[in-house]
This record gives sequence, C-alpha cells and structure tokens, in this order.
Amino acid sequence: MKNKINIYLIEYAINSILRQKYKSIFIAIVFILLTFLLSSIFFITNSIKYELNSTVEALPEIIVQKTKAGRHDDIDVDVVDKILSITGVSDAVARVWGYYYFKNAGVNFSIVGINSYEEQCKDSLSNIVEKFDLESDSLSMVVGVGVKKIMYENYYKEYFNFIKPDGTLKKVNLGGVFDGDTQLESNDMIVMSKDLVRDIFDIEESKATDIIVKDANLNEVDTIVGKIKMIYPDTRIITSQDLKVSYQNIFDYKSGIFLALFIVSLFTFFIIIYDKASGLSSEEKREIGVLKAIGWRVDDVIKEKFYEAFIISFFSYTTGVIFSLAYVYILQAPILSNIFTGYSQLKTDFSLAFVFDIQTLFLVFFLSVPIYIAATIIPSWRVATMEADEVIR
Repeated sequence: MKNKINIYLIEYAINSILRQKYKSIFIAIVFILLTFLLSSIFFITNSIKYELNSTVEALPEIIVQKTKAGRHDDIDVDVVDKILSITGVSDAVARVWGYYYFKNAGVNFSIVGINSYEEQCKDSLSNIVEKFDLESDSLSMVVGVGVKKIMYENYYKEYFNFIKPDGTLKKVNLGGVFDGDTQLESNDMIVMSKDLVRDIFDIEESKATDIIVKDANLNEVDTIVGKIKMIYPDTRIITSQDLKVSYQNIFDYKSGIFLALFIVSLFTFFIIIYDKASGLSSEEKREIGVLKAIGWRVDDVIKEKFYEAFIISFFSYTTGVIFSLAYVYILQAPILSNIFTGYSQLKTDFSLAFVFDIQTLFLVFFLSVPIYIAATIIPSWRVATMEADEVIR
C-alpha cells in the first residue's frame, strides 16, 4: 500500500506547477522545442534512409557504362553478347534511359525505356510491363505520381511535348500512371518503349545508355567485374555495393549538419538542467521546510517533486513528439528536409515516407525526461534531509 499512487500529492504537484506558471511555461517551451527538434531530426533521417535503402536494394548488381574523355558515353549494344559469354553471368540487358529537363516546372524527369520481351531490372518495371502494353502503342508513356502532378499543373493532361536534341517536338500520349515501390521512384520516372526513348534522346539503334548485368552468385560480383574490365578497359563498372557506399557517404556528410543542431539542442537543455541541479531557489527551499514542519516525510517531498517533474517533462515530451510527427509527415519538414534533399529546383516534390521507429522515441525520451526528473529530485532530496527549522531560516 505504501507504493500506491497518492492522488493528493499529484494534486499538490499540479498546484505547485500552476503557482510557478511562468517558470513552468518557460521550461515546458524549451523542453518542447528540444524534443521537437531531436524527434524531427531522427524522423527525417529514418525516412530518407528507408527510401535510399529500398532504392539501392532494387538496383541491379552490376552496371556497365562506357566512358569517353572522362564522361559517360553511349555503349554498343553488341557488348551484351560478349558479357553473356562470361562464366557466372546469368543475364545482361542493354538499358536506354536519360534525364529530361522540363524548363517550365524547373524539374528533371527520369525517362526509362523498356521492351516487354526483356527481363526487367526492377520489380516495379515488371509490374508496369504486365499492366500496360507500351509495345502496341508506341506513342504512349506511363508516368509516376509525381510526374503526373507536375504535368497537370502545367496543363499537360493527355499528352506531353518533348523537345528533341534537334529542336523538334515529339508528342507522346499519357497512357497511364503507376505507383513505384518507393517515393523516389514514382516521384520523377517516366516509362515508355525503348524506340521512343531513342527518338527523344537521339540515341542510335546500335547504342544503349548502359548495360545491367546479373550474376548467379552474389559472391562472384568482384570476379565478374574484373573479367568485364579486362575485356572492356574503357568502361566504368558500378556495383550495388558501390552505390550503397556512395549514398552512405553523402548521408554521413549531411548528417554532420544535423549533428551540429543536435549538439546545440542538448547544450541548451543541459544548461537548464545544470541550473536546476545546482540548487533550489530560496522560495522552493522555504516551501520544503514548511512541508516538513507540518509533518511531511522525506519520501513525501521526493514523491511530490517526482510528480511535478514528471508532469512537466512528460507533457513536454509528448507535445514535442506530436508536433514533430505533424511537421515531418504532414507538412513534409520544410527547411529541415532541405538539408538532405537540397535546395535545387531541379527535382519534383518528394514526400517523406512514414517510418515508425520505437527506438527513436525511446532515445529521445531517455535523453530528456529521466534527466530532467533526476535534476529536480536530487537537490530537493538534499534539502528535504535537512532539519525543517534550518531550511526555513
């Protein structure tokens, strides 16, 4: 029965908070801002990491590109046959794709060419082949949700006019809309037949943008890469592991900016904690002395201070997390998200995917609530162990 929650102590703690309303409001505001910022940082990083990892996992194991004068150049389609003759290679497909800059909206579209009879490099493209017949309708395309939004905003609802390298227009009908496996994919992708892509980008029939290679054994990727490099020394070979490392390096670099915000936030919070733990005000000491004089025990004082600190910290923590969820997943984290996605206008709108990570909530909780409670209880315990008349004096 001794450990039973004392309703009267909780009521007294609430009244104590209300009596010191200005101080309590200030602490709550700082606490909410800290929780909001930390939670937002973690929510944004979790969402972007999820999208990047999902995108990299869907990419082919090996990509072969030709380089000329240090730049990416079109590669011969005939290279596919020689790569298929390499032991360990299960499949090789020549890809035709590229980026198209839509000046009116200031964005880049990714245009991907497919043939229905070929094995697709991604499951999302296989689903498009099953759902849409782009071969029979050579002048149509299917677009991602983000592309459709941009086109509709610029009054392209049934077709789109592509400007070819020679300055002429290529009218392509809008045949359908697809949802990609990830936000990054459906955000800016346009899919059409390979012949149509070649026409828009003026790519010869005997050329391709690059070649994707699939191997039967993932442990033999390095061996196959070495063999391809020996046969075609002028190529640049990119593996899925290379892309993972590249993405992680970019992510780690930009995480440094978030780390700076994280440190500043914690520093501000711990200044408040230090001030709280360094001692109680004369008014708070006098209050404890009066409570002891009228019969309160040390554990009663500690319980009351615990309730007081818990109410403020847990309310602030919960409010900060709720604001953070709304800011990141409803408002799409304006300003903070640009640290990762950049301020460039050459991209379509990107929606942060909702990723619920219980570890993040626990981390933010233990970085704030228990620390504040301890900083409140410790000085109160020191004063409560003193004699009542000594405290009051």
